[in-house]
This record gives sequence, C-alpha cells and structure tokens, in this order.
Amino acid sequence: MAIHLCIGMAYGFSVFWLPLSRQIGGAAAKACPPEMTWVGALFTTSCDWKVSELGWMYTLFFVILGSAAAIWGGWLERAGPRKAGFVAALCWCGGLFIGAIGVYTHQLWLMWLGSGVIGGVGLGLGYISPVSTLIKWFPDRRGMATGMAIMGFGGGAMIGAPLANILMGIFRTDASNGVWQTFVVMGVIYLVFMMGGAFGYRIPPAGWRPDGWTPPPENAKSMITKHHVHLKNAHKTPQFWLVWAVLTLNVSAGIGVIGMASPMLQEIFAGGLIGHPDISFTQLDPDQRRMVAAIAAGFTGLLSLFNIGGRFFWASLSDKLGRKMTYYTFFALGIALYAAAPWAGHIGSKAMFVLFFGIILSMYGGGFSTVPAYLADLFGTQFVGAIHGRLLTAWSTAGIIGPVVVNYIREAQIAAGVPRAQVYDFTMYILAGMLLVGFICNLLVKPVDPKWYMSEQEVADMQAKVAVTATGPTGSFGIGRGGFDGRAALAWAIVGIPILWGVWTTLSNTFVLFR
Repeated sequence: MAIHLCIGMAYGFSVFWLPLSRQIGGAAAKACPPEMTWVGALFTTSCDWKVSELGWMYTLFFVILGSAAAIWGGWLERAGPRKAGFVAALCWCGGLFIGAIGVYTHQLWLMWLGSGVIGGVGLGLGYISPVSTLIKWFPDRRGMATGMAIMGFGGGAMIGAPLANILMGIFRTDASNGVWQTFVVMGVIYLVFMMGGAFGYRIPPAGWRPDGWTPPPENAKSMITKHHVHLKNAHKTPQFWLVWAVLTLNVSAGIGVIGMASPMLQEIFAGGLIGHPDISFTQLDPDQRRMVAAIAAGFTGLLSLFNIGGRFFWASLSDKLGRKMTYYTFFALGIALYAAAPWAGHIGSKAMFVLFFGIILSMYGGGFSTVPAYLADLFGTQFVGAIHGRLLTAWSTAGIIGPVVVNYIREAQIAAGVPRAQVYDFTMYILAGMLLVGFICNLLVKPVDPKWYMSEQEVADMQAKVAVTATGPTGSFGIGRGGFDGRAALAWAIVGIPILWGVWTTLSNTFVLFR
C-alpha cells in the first residue's frame, strides 16, 4: 500500500495543469504564436503550454504503465518483488525530479520524458509488484489481498492532489507558481515511502500455506487450479484473451464515465444543482456556472471514494462468490444501472443518479482489483505478476476506447441539436451494450487446458532461483502469532493516517453536493 499510494498520484496529476498553463503569463496565459509547430512547443521558453499538451502526460502514464508491466513482468518474477519495488521507486521519484527540472527550465519534452516515460516505467513495476507478492501470501484470500493493494492505487490521488495544492500554496510567489518545488518535495516523500515498501517485501517459501488451511479439492470444472502456466504460454490460451476482453470492456465503460463525470452532472442537472431546476445548462450565467462546476467537482471526488472502496469490497467478495460470478455481477448490474441512469436524470433525482454512478464506479475499481485473483485462479501464482502485467495492455486499450466513445457521441448529439440534459442518454445505452459483450466473454471463460501446465520440476527450479533473503517466515500472521505486533501497527499507521486524511478531505469537499 505504501508503494501504491505513491504511484496512484498519477490519477491526480491534472491538479498541475492550470498552474503550468500560466507559468509564464501569470494571471493570464501567454499564448504561443499560431505558426508555432508541435515540435516547437516542446522546446519553447517564450510562451505558455496548453492544457491539451500537458494532458498528454496522462496518456503517457497509462500507456507506459501497461507496456512496462508487460515487458518487465517476467523479470519481476525472476528477480523478486523487492528489486522491482526498488527500481519502481527510483523511476517514479526520479521522473518527478526530472519533471521538476523541466518545469524550472520550461522544457515540455523534459516533463514528458521524466514524469511521463521514466515515471511511467515506475508505475508499471510498482503496480504489479505488490499484487504478485500478496497473492502468494494469501492463497485462501486472493481477492482480499489484491483488493488491499490496488485500493491503494485508487487512493493515491485522494491524498496526493490535496497535498500538491497545499505545497503549491506554500511555495507560490510572484515569480513562481510553486510547481517545480512541489515536484521535488513530493518526490522526496514518495521515495521514502516507496523504499520502505520495497525493502519490507518478503515472499513465502515454496509450498507455503496458512496454518489450518487446506486447499479445496480440484476437479475438472474447478476455476481454481493448483498448477502453474508459464508466462511464455499464457497468451497462447483462449482464457487469457477472454479475460483481456472482459477487463477491456469493463474498464472502457467506467473510464468513459470518469473522464466526463463533471460535465455530465452539470449538463444533465444544470440549475437544479443550485435550486433552479427550470434553468438549463445553456441558460446559466457565469456565476451560476462556477457554482455548478464546484458542485460537480464534489461529485467527481465522491466517485473516487466509490472507486477506492469498490476495489477492496468487490475483490474481497470474490473470495466468496468466485471470480467469474463477480464479473457476472459487474456486467449484469452495470447494464441495468447504465440503462436506468438516463431515467434518473430525466426525473431530476440527484441522489439516485449519484448512487447509480457510485455503484458503477465501485465496479470499475472492483474490476481492476479482482482480475489479478482471476488470473491466479486460472494460471497459478508462479507468473501471475508477469501475466497480469501483459493483461494491463487492456487498460491502455480501454483508455482510448472509453473516452472516445463518450466524447464523440456527446459531440455528435450536441451537433444534432439534442438538449444538453439528454446528450448522454444514447451514450449510456452504448456503454450498456459494451457490458453485454463483456458478459458473453466472461461466460466463455473455462478452466485452462492441462497441456499448458508446468511440471513440478519446472516450478521447483524457478522457485529456487529467487534469493533466499527475499523469503519470509512460515505460518500464519495474526495477533498472538508474531504478525500484528507493534511494528505491524506502526506500519499500518504510516499508510492509514494519510488515507484517513485523504478520505476526510474528499468528504469535506463533496458535502456541498447534498447541502
């Protein structure tokens, strides 16, 4: 969680866009000349960057995350999670330091290279290393374990974004917007946290299991295998590509909503958010638009809490329901909620609309946290980190599909003269259709053919290559058994206090939505 809470700030990087877009001009951005080329914008020091140019870093984050996880996932399984966590810390924090130089010298290419590319490599390795480790420690609670780790990634922006705002306020002067100093300070803080997480890693000895736990008997129809599939063979199975499609479709629908959450609430409810339900979005005056935008920002923050909570709730529930049944729930319930969302908007029910999308976003987060356990069930745990890394290319794909579907359909509806309060109706039905396809893909997932299983000798040879120093003790962890002791309580406090602060800050900002 210490590592994921740090790299999760990638979700909150948009907090820097507006200050950076006015770095030279100050109160008003100094526009670049129309004849300046795209390449020229990378090197210019005479005019301000556009928000659209800065936003490319967000794309770089998640494209490089998926690519790095796919490329170096196999190395992680050979070298062990501690080395991967160490390299992730160097890349993510080093990227922030290089990005700070880019801000100070006003070189956009340095920001892209530092925070976007090098930081993106840190994102990829940092994302999969806790997942790979925890699944091995919790064979009886795989969903809970991965939910715990990936919940931290969702919560990173909840802590990092308000922290960044505070730091920029401290460092802001007439001559500086405080961004480069904020990058440096956050890089130092994150380096300490991530190194603590990396060097705290241990992997269990071969064949380890909790005291008193007996694996359930395996049968031909069981979705949980006791065997292992090698990384080089996983992508040759239909199961890999079916789960890839399942994740792509679930995330595409959710990420499309995340990207348009604020304008969607504003355009659907408009004056109704400030006590004037008879005023449409296009009739709002500038002051009313600012009030409505502030309320919509609270809605976005509330959705982030559902996203975070869903990562732990749904993944933990999957230990009881099974991974396949959990995804059935995501798709069936998601179809119903997407189809019903326009109705909630038409009757003017803010509470119902927010509840629908809160549940939708909880299942978006739950999809991320449940899929590593799904892979471990199907392919075993020996290469689950690396297989998960390759599967994250689905995230990169969904990051293109979801926003494109939502944005282009919205523009087409507006161009066709559809009222703003109804421009998202057709979009919701399209997203529901995507979930229907995901439901069918999940239906087709079956146990992996035994011909792909590694032999016991292959598994033993692989496990013997991992350094002994990375191996932890045997037995269960718990109160009275040397697990939850003073050091463990201190470790939880170190990550728990920032989480609680982030939750409180988010709730304080979202309270205005229901005032």
